[in-house]
Amino acid sequence: MIRLKNREQIDRIRESCRLLVRMFKEITPLVQEGAVTKDLDNWAFDFIKKNKGKPAFKGYMDFPATLCISINEEVIHGIPSSRKLKTGDLVSIDCGIDLNGYFSDKAYTYAVGQISEQDKKLLRVTEESLYMGIDQAIYGNRIKDIGKAVSAHVAPHGYGVVKDYCGHGVGFSQHEEPQVPNYAGLGANPRLSAGMVLAIEPMINLGTGEVKVLGDNWTVVTTDKKRSAHFEHTVAIFHDRTEILTLEE
Repeated sequence: MIRLKNREQIDRIRESCRLLVRMFKEITPLVQEGAVTKDLDNWAFDFIKKNKGKPAFKGYMDFPATLCISINEEVIHGIPSSRKLKTGDLVSIDCGIDLNGYFSDKAYTYAVGQISEQDKKLLRVTEESLYMGIDQAIYGNRIKDIGKAVSAHVAPHGYGVVKDYCGHGVGFSQHEEPQVPNYAGLGANPRLSAGMVLAIEPMINLGTGEVKVLGDNWTVVTTDKKRSAHFEHTVAIFHDRTEILTLEE
């Protein structure tokens, strides 16, 4: 069931999103060569707790960390560890915050130092596809209009759209209905209503869209070992506009 939010509830979700935006802004300079991913995770945990929030991912279905940190061919759900970042890495950080029972979700893929032109293009096109999807996330459209816009933008570049994972509703909990695929496939296609709050999150691969889960039962990687990018915003749909709640001011 899709749970619509009233304006007061969206205001509370917006507060959670603003805290999440602050977290991303402050962690950005820490994502550099030599950084240990577990240290980044500990920093994020301390930041969220200090600001009276709760890490939404930690403990969710037994996930062990505050951040999902996925590097290079890792698509999503990477577990922070003793691994050090290296120049040339692509590092996707995904985080959610529970602030007084209201949830936010955001992801961004960082470049560590100098990266190849191929990787720069992947990041650019993937982030562009997120905004193409958001442009279609408007009152009266349908869910599949979002994924259609995402996949249409990346298709000319020969990239693979990950189809095994998708965006989702968010706000009262970390994952809610509806699912928000990044392609126009089969399945439910509800009309977008005022009061919907969605996490839109293209996951785009340099190669095919095929992925698999590693032995830790969390980390999702590309089957061809080619690199991946992931960008995500939480958005709220109103009758007259759509607001990106996790956009940095």
